[in-house]
Amino acid sequence: MSTALIWFRNDLRTQDHEGIATATRNHEKVFAVYCFDPRHFEQQDIGYPKTGRFRAKFLIESIGQLRKNLQKLNIPLFVFQDKPEEKIPQLAEEHRIDTIYFQKEWTEEEKKVEQNLKESIQNVEFKDHYQQFLFHPEDIPYDSFERIPKVFTEFRKKCEKYSEVRELLSNSKVEAFEIKNNTKIPGLQDLGLKEVKTDKRTAFPFQGGEDEAIKRVQQYFFEQRDLETYKETRNGLIGTDYSSKLSAWLANGSISSRQIYFEVKKYEKEIKSNKSTYWLIFELIWRDFFKYISLKHGSKIFQLEGIRGKSHDWDDDPENFRKWINGETKEDFVNANMKEIAQTGFMSNRGRQNVNSYLAKELKHDWRKGASYFESLLIDYDVHSNWGNWMYNSGVGNDPRDRKFNIKSQADRYDPDNEYQDLWLK
Repeated sequence: MSTALIWFRNDLRTQDHEGIATATRNHEKVFAVYCFDPRHFEQQDIGYPKTGRFRAKFLIESIGQLRKNLQKLNIPLFVFQDKPEEKIPQLAEEHRIDTIYFQKEWTEEEKKVEQNLKESIQNVEFKDHYQQFLFHPEDIPYDSFERIPKVFTEFRKKCEKYSEVRELLSNSKVEAFEIKNNTKIPGLQDLGLKEVKTDKRTAFPFQGGEDEAIKRVQQYFFEQRDLETYKETRNGLIGTDYSSKLSAWLANGSISSRQIYFEVKKYEKEIKSNKSTYWLIFELIWRDFFKYISLKHGSKIFQLEGIRGKSHDWDDDPENFRKWINGETKEDFVNANMKEIAQTGFMSNRGRQNVNSYLAKELKHDWRKGASYFESLLIDYDVHSNWGNWMYNSGVGNDPRDRKFNIKSQADRYDPDNEYQDLWLK
């Protein structure tokens, strides 16, 4: 009997999932595994865990929903608080796995884990797949990743003209089988983290998981029809509905870019098509762009000079960094945003650009420390978008104009009545 194992990483869904679609079509029995890798919760040099409590809580909720939804397909999910290369070989041997399916990753740490796993298992076929893109890598109008342009607009226009979004994938259901699975999903304390108490001011009170992602799409698009005004409201600062808030579910793969894309298209066909509906797709393409930049440049996205190889006279004053983190700078607009992320694990896109610009271009501090702090706190942390945006706003990435934000002007424009600043500073 042919038996497959799906190794889940940042693809925590059952719909539009290539591993599930392929495994359920080609194998009689299918298992699944997720590992809460201890390395993901270790302390960083800046003194914060790599994965902090806000994102960890969202992750735990996502794994809980994934397990329930996989059960509907008769796929048991084994959950371990251990390294994949140590647990998966045991699972593969015990259940006579012949094929392991997994989402393709390309950043250095993830590739190392994959290599370690392959070296730990014999006589098993590994099948990886790209499934975190809107435009699949095989469909973009570039014959190599090296040809990905530096400027987003060029990438966007060419992809929109020459590429199509692939149709959603569907699953089969395998036959039910008896299996003993006593593995448990860890809690925050098991991961060495403090419990989370939701701040009533948060703009992101949502829970993790595939069902929650789909519910949010239905709510934001079809029930409230906020999609129609997305372009006008997306620079907001307060509340749940100034933007779609889909980034966290996208980041851990509880929903795919393609699922969102086709829901937008459905909305445009059945209800209304305007600049706002297009703009949400525009943002999905931005997300793709940073992933392709990461594919093209590799570890350069984590280096001080960035992908531009541009040297600056960086200051590394720890007191400046401490004040930035604690919201004790000279700029109240920066301080309010830093208070928000510390209390909730979320910050608006407008806020992120401003606090990034302030740290890198006003304080001239090593921008990578800011990116690492965001990595720890953000519920919607995505390695490619986070580091790509930090490079962009720090003058070492894809911004050809190397812009610097005027913080006071930004505050006057986006928080003219000080409503947001008062919310977090009083």
